[in-house]
Amino acid sequence: MSHLDARSPLLANGHLRLLTFNLQVGIQTSAYHHYFTRSWQHLLPHPRRNQRLDLMGDVLGKFDVVGLQEVDGGSFRSSRVNQVEYLAARAGFPHHFQQLNRNLGRIAQHSNGLLSRLAPARVEEHRLPGTLPGRGAIHARFGNGPDALHVFVAHLALSHRGRVRQFDYLSDIIRPLRHVVVMGDLNCTPEQIHAHERFSESLPLHPVKPLLSYPSWQPRRALDHILLSQSLEVSEVQVLDHLFSDHLPLAIDLPLPAACLTALRDAQK
Repeated sequence: MSHLDARSPLLANGHLRLLTFNLQVGIQTSAYHHYFTRSWQHLLPHPRRNQRLDLMGDVLGKFDVVGLQEVDGGSFRSSRVNQVEYLAARAGFPHHFQQLNRNLGRIAQHSNGLLSRLAPARVEEHRLPGTLPGRGAIHARFGNGPDALHVFVAHLALSHRGRVRQFDYLSDIIRPLRHVVVMGDLNCTPEQIHAHERFSESLPLHPVKPLLSYPSWQPRRALDHILLSQSLEVSEVQVLDHLFSDHLPLAIDLPLPAACLTALRDAQK
């Protein structure tokens, strides 16, 4: 049994299980024509959406820290359900955070989300620059001091120009930090990440083994990423099975350096 499949006491083996998932507000998508035939679900509720969230929550509950993109913060289309809170409760996460990025009032609350078994020492939200507003990143710090673990959950722009500005913004925040994870739907390939010199040299960051995650029914592109600083080394990475969305969840098992592990354990006392 792999570390990613097993549940063990938090930090008992010195590992963290991380997952990132663009859940497309719980819309089931398994073919290109569904973008047209089911587009109404971006604005209107669907009676089976919460059933899908239940199945997602059962999977997310196997992990320690989860980053979510395209999650609704509680609006008409989600039947007034804050999907971050719902998934946290369903999966048994004691800590969660919602970042509202695109506020369409009662119709839609387009958000990022963070679910965590560890208590963050601090959570900040960043409004990412771009021609069109509505992109953001969550920055959670676990532990204190120079060996704290910094986890960023981000959803970047579709346009190349917008992503360049957003990578520049994140680079300035990441550069002075030591142990860093950046995960999310970055809307670009590993080659495009490497091409951004300022970002790839900020620590530098490097991708774990790139795995195809989009479209979920016939994956051809690696758009979802978990990026690690040089101080971190992944022991296992995998793409999970189709969970309704047009993206597949991406998960890693992360052994923590001794000093980082000590900082996290001390912060949980």
